[in-house]
Amino acid sequence: VHLVESGGGSVQAGGSLRLSCKVAELYMTKSCMGWFRQLPGNEREGVAAIDSDGTTFYVDSVKGRFTISKDSGENHLYLQMDNLQPEDTAMYYCAADHRECFPGILWRVVGSFVFWGRGTQVTVAT
Repeated sequence: VHLVESGGGSVQAGGSLRLSCKVAELYMTKSCMGWFRQLPGNEREGVAAIDSDGTTFYVDSVKGRFTISKDSGENHLYLQMDNLQPEDTAMYYCAADHRECFPGILWRVVGSFVFWGRGTQVTVAT
């Protein structure tokens, strides 16, 4: 499984970005795909995830601002980010797993995903 992110960049606070992740060879009946972010020296944290049936999960800090989606063939994963704030600045990573998303806060754990992209940088200026 190969994951390649794109769509990162620099925006002013209040602006929007749409991240894309091209997913290759994810031939699985069940799956969980998600977006994580990481600042240098910090742990990678789950931002949003989507189950194979379309159920979505979000960390509280992005609810109402970020929207995760995927195409019907699960070849692309997206993260629409609106009203971006400086604290959203991070490297964003696409992730996938061949299991359904873990419930509660477990989906936010790095170990819940097996496959990872290399990341795309998002920078939000004040």
